[in-house]
Amino acid sequence: MPQLSDSLRQQLIDWAVKYDDPVYFSVDPIAFPREFLSRGASLQDIEISAVFAAHFAWGRRAMIVRDCERLFDFMEWKPYEYVMAGCYRDDPASIHRTVKWSDTARICRALREYYIENESLETLGEEGIRERIYLQKPDPKAPNKKINMLRRWMVRRSSKVDLGLWKNSSPADLIIPLDVHVHTQATNLGLTLRKSRDRTTALEITDVFREIFPGDPLRGDFALFGYGVNNA
Repeated sequence: MPQLSDSLRQQLIDWAVKYDDPVYFSVDPIAFPREFLSRGASLQDIEISAVFAAHFAWGRRAMIVRDCERLFDFMEWKPYEYVMAGCYRDDPASIHRTVKWSDTARICRALREYYIENESLETLGEEGIRERIYLQKPDPKAPNKKINMLRRWMVRRSSKVDLGLWKNSSPADLIIPLDVHVHTQATNLGLTLRKSRDRTTALEITDVFREIFPGDPLRGDFALFGYGVNNA
């Protein structure tokens, strides 16, 4: 595991404290599950909004927010009702970059099938969400960025940004949502020497943060956000 200087450790802690604040995330995918929470929506509404916000979370943040708004407007801001009704827009037109309306319909069908017999996605865990909701094949090397982002939103407690609604899951078990930006930031900070953006790298970065933030390693996600803001 990389050895960090005391000054770097303190800087990461300072960034984590400063940037775990909704003021920095008004134009961000997490704004949607937070909006449903503020409306007093059901857990299922919040979970479904998180599934799609995380699914769309690649590209420019303004574009992600625009396309999430398009989707939830189409659902009339009642995602659970839309999912359970079983009648979806299902065509090859793009809703977000390469994501098609037909892709959202497939996820809605998977959600409906699951919610018929279950109350929450929490029990699925990381691999269950990958296979049963996003309908992806098992891949032990995949970093599962969007799934780990979704889980961060739903699990982390004592946060001004994350929701903490999944009470039976531990923040200590979360894995960093690894994408190209997180990998670049972590590499620049010396948190990893690995070149591959795979699960092993995600776990290595998470382990570094686990030492800095015992019990809540994904506070490190906000530290990396802070690094990005201050080194843009």
